Amino acid sequence: MFTETLFLVLVLLFAVFMLTMLAQKLKISYPIFLVIAGLGISFIPGIPKVEIEPEMIFLIFLPPLLYESAWYTSWNDFWKWKRPIGMLAFGLVFFTSILVAYISSSMIPGFTLAMGFLLGGIISPPDAVAANSVLKNIKIPKRLTTVLEGESLINDASSLIVFRFALAAILSGQFSMQQAVGQFFLAAGMGIVIGLAIAHLVYVVHRFLPTTPSIDAALTIMTPYFMYIGAEHFHFSGVMAVVSGGLFLSYRSHEIFAHSNSRIQAVGVWATLAFVLNGLVFILIGLELPVIMESLGDYSIGQAINYGLIISVVIIVIRLLYVMLIAYVPAWLGNRKRADPVNPLWKGPVIVGWAGMRGVVSLASALSIPLLMNNGAAFPHRSLILFITFVVILVTLVFQGLTLPLVIKWTRIKEIDDFPPEGEQEAGIRLRLIQVSLKRLEEKFAKEVRENELVGFLKEQMESDRSIENQRLESLECDSIRKEELEFYNSILMDLYMVQRKELHLLRKENRYSDEEIRKQESQLDLDEAKIN
Repeated sequence: MFTETLFLVLVLLFAVFMLTMLAQKLKISYPIFLVIAGLGISFIPGIPKVEIEPEMIFLIFLPPLLYESAWYTSWNDFWKWKRPIGMLAFGLVFFTSILVAYISSSMIPGFTLAMGFLLGGIISPPDAVAANSVLKNIKIPKRLTTVLEGESLINDASSLIVFRFALAAILSGQFSMQQAVGQFFLAAGMGIVIGLAIAHLVYVVHRFLPTTPSIDAALTIMTPYFMYIGAEHFHFSGVMAVVSGGLFLSYRSHEIFAHSNSRIQAVGVWATLAFVLNGLVFILIGLELPVIMESLGDYSIGQAINYGLIISVVIIVIRLLYVMLIAYVPAWLGNRKRADPVNPLWKGPVIVGWAGMRGVVSLASALSIPLLMNNGAAFPHRSLILFITFVVILVTLVFQGLTLPLVIKWTRIKEIDDFPPEGEQEAGIRLRLIQVSLKRLEEKFAKEVRENELVGFLKEQMESDRSIENQRLESLECDSIRKEELEFYNSILMDLYMVQRKELHLLRKENRYSDEEIRKQESQLDLDEAKIN
């Protein structure tokens, strides 16, 4: 049995790799292509049925994928756009859940309001993994990307709490709004506290203990599981724990990775892990359809598809209207200073509104609905909720995901942030690094610049072109250089790289350049240090 399961996982992984390469050839976002491919593969005769355990999604897949998304989210940008992120991640989730509850309960025979809230909690949150994967190769203004990524990071917490309270109300037959609101803030707040507490502990281990690059990389993989399991153990929000802890450690990453090799190794490990987990999740979504269809019971396929399409249209319209509302109300109240002739106000909300792709969290939530009630009776409408959830994922991820690039092209939106162009940012950051290095040479190593030929050569090269100096460094003939001079020369280089890292940290605090461009220079410093090591 174990051998068969292992073989199936390996076959799925190989299929993911092949399909991802094909998606790149076809220029289709690979999550969308994998869902479609999984759907097609599931109908091939003889293909074994694949059933996803919700505990596997929540425990194995969700923590590292959320952590990876949080790690590459800029805290400065996240905090800058906290208001729209919060209104989408919490306000839109609750608003969607309420409307879906009333519409579904009035449309589906025997569907109670509590079941409607259950369905609303399941399908209300856009998926962080889907949003990141689809937007990765699409050029949109930075602030829109930040809002979408920030929303998809924390809306899972609000939707899962709605889901849990609705489920408890159905199972017990009792519901208290006052208790639900209090429990929501308690679960979210304590999740953040636990996440930050574990993050500080991990920070101390990375920062002050003699770790190795392999230990550092392994710890980064273990960390999101510690955060998620720790919070869930006390019935708090594991999602908020992972997101808050991930944002904290990301902001402190320049301190916790003392060795360049640690950063390089961790980045490589996470790039592979995230790709494998993403690929498996999305192909499993497609493969799950036959199992869901078989469990429909009294409902016909036509009825179920009809309900799913109506609910899909409802949540798409709700999102578009809500985003337009939160964009235009401040303008109507006079908070918008002036009209922008390049980017009219409607362009950003249209893109944000159309980018509400649902994914793995919705499916896992639906699958976690128990088969039986507390009294032993079958859980009502469970199969229909599962099927509607699948249709919503298929419509939003595939249809909206494929058409999102066309919507962006149609709006012709321009960059609306105050950051300079990428090339100018890169030049500005490198100029600051060269300036701080030259200042360090003049203040601390003035004597060595005059007496040590290599150090003097370094200063000349940094004054002209640092990249040329790096190329010439590789071609130096070291045989004729005294070992002591070379070692001292390398120690000076390491000292300069240290002050450059500190300068990058100051640049991040000043918020004059984007975190992406700063990370590029940080990666270049890692490579420069690796040459010496």
